[in-house]
Amino acid sequence: MANSYTQLYTQLVFAVKYREALILPAWEGQLYRYITGIIQNRKHKLMAINGMPDHIHIFISMNPDDAISDLVREVKKASTDFIKAQKLCPFKFQWQAGYGAFSYSKSHSPRVIRYVLNQKEHHRKKTFREEYTALLKAFEVAYQDQYLFDFFD
Repeated sequence: MANSYTQLYTQLVFAVKYREALILPAWEGQLYRYITGIIQNRKHKLMAINGMPDHIHIFISMNPDDAISDLVREVKKASTDFIKAQKLCPFKFQWQAGYGAFSYSKSHSPRVIRYVLNQKEHHRKKTFREEYTALLKAFEVAYQDQYLFDFFD
């Protein structure tokens, strides 16, 4: 019987509900390690994870047996439960509905990894709205403003 061979690189982007800046530097590393565990347990390879206090970027080499929507749902649910159980955030923490998923070729991986790892520097020049809509446009994703994340620029 023939084997299946895949090479699927995907960047996931999602935001904290109401785009509140709740992910604090004091515990973001803990959160990223926890999310890394979820991703690895689902047999994906984490390439890079980073974000800002109000959103997160995850770049993975995907396991084709796991649907992106199922992975994102699990990451959001489990990480929210983790934040609550560890009492990391004194406020009600919740992720916004929705997410972005963008695919890349292997040759683009080093650039995407640098991009994800340099989020804090990147956002000194560009807002999340500018960043996210630029991704949608670059990937030619049709969208309507009212169905994007809640932006409070």
